[in-house]
Amino acid sequence: MTESQLLTIQAAKTQVTSLLTNKLSKNIRFHTLQHTEEVVAAAEILANQLQLPEDDRFALYVAAWFHDTGYTGGEAKDHETVSIQLATDFLNAHSVNEEVKGKVIGCINATRMPQNPGSLLEEIIADADLFHLGTDAYKEKNKLLRQELLDFGGKEVSKSDWRKINIRFLEGHDYFTTYAKEKLQPIKEQHLAWEKEKDKEKTAAEMKPEKKENKEKTKEKSKDNGKLEAALKKAADAKAKLEKEKQSERGISTVFRIVAQNQNNLSGMADSKANILISVNSIILSIVISTFASQLQKNPNLLIPIIMLVVVCVTAIVFSILATRPNVNHGTFTEDDIKKKKTNLLFFGNFYKMSLPDYDWAMQEMLGDKDYLYSSIAKDNYFLGVVLAKKYRFLRYAYNIFMFGLIISMVAFAIAMIIPEATDVYK
Repeated sequence: MTESQLLTIQAAKTQVTSLLTNKLSKNIRFHTLQHTEEVVAAAEILANQLQLPEDDRFALYVAAWFHDTGYTGGEAKDHETVSIQLATDFLNAHSVNEEVKGKVIGCINATRMPQNPGSLLEEIIADADLFHLGTDAYKEKNKLLRQELLDFGGKEVSKSDWRKINIRFLEGHDYFTTYAKEKLQPIKEQHLAWEKEKDKEKTAAEMKPEKKENKEKTKEKSKDNGKLEAALKKAADAKAKLEKEKQSERGISTVFRIVAQNQNNLSGMADSKANILISVNSIILSIVISTFASQLQKNPNLLIPIIMLVVVCVTAIVFSILATRPNVNHGTFTEDDIKKKKTNLLFFGNFYKMSLPDYDWAMQEMLGDKDYLYSSIAKDNYFLGVVLAKKYRFLRYAYNIFMFGLIISMVAFAIAMIIPEATDVYK
């Protein structure tokens, strides 16, 4: 993402944090700032897994931050409409274009129940909003949601009725994204089985004597407390793991960026040094040709020093040109090259002769494969280093030739100037 987009996301985080901290009812137990932060984290996980483009990530993250801000209006019903208004006002204040606004609004609408997303972006936020159904934090979140219904919604729902509501909801819910179906759906099915088993046990317990029922309730409560503690610990561990993975990816991106910047700076320095050397030697050549050539009739001994100096300057110029001379590859690739991950699409010399549809397809393939993407970045840095080593090798030859050749040529000029004077003495 661009620096402007990152700053806008940070501003969204700040504004939503202030809203949910200062204006949210204390009776809201589930749709809190913590829930919003967890949805943002889940959206980032899904976006990374699905290799979502940067512009779509921007819209997704803004929508994730604002999707439940409508609860600050004091009502749960149709809170998405208030959330959309708050998000739109924020985007207008930050001069975000209409296309992004449309994506943000679509994402927030996708969190309405029942969920009905119409795009991959909306499927991601829909799964992120109910991410907890497929994690060990389900039971804890479920209790908070029931408490919110009692305190904020004013609805009296018995535990038995609440359990049946959850069973119907879990049975009717399906995740949309591939990652959620593979990773979260199986855990959600376990929670559904647990709810059904618990409902069955409670129904059977109600038919037994009251004393035995109380004993079973006490035992079950103790068991639930133990499971709740375990679930909380697992949720905390999972959150720490996700944070560690996110930091690792940021570290990798930072390393690649710094290496590329350093190599580009060194390449620019090499080109600048070569240009200086070419300019200096060109000036020396023009002076030698225009000035010393006329002195050959008076002092023929100057011929050898002049030739030496011309050879030194020309050789230094040649090696300087070799250091800056560009080298372009054949500029084409095949479908097989992309499938076997042989082509580095980050260097223009590998694709400049390809058509736009072929290049676009190849880039989509690379961006959808994290290993291929990282491998391409590593190859690009490696070959930049190879080219840089070649530049500096030729540049070193040029400077050595210029330095030592200039010294030898000056000594030769001195000798050539002294020899005629010595001859005149003996005459």
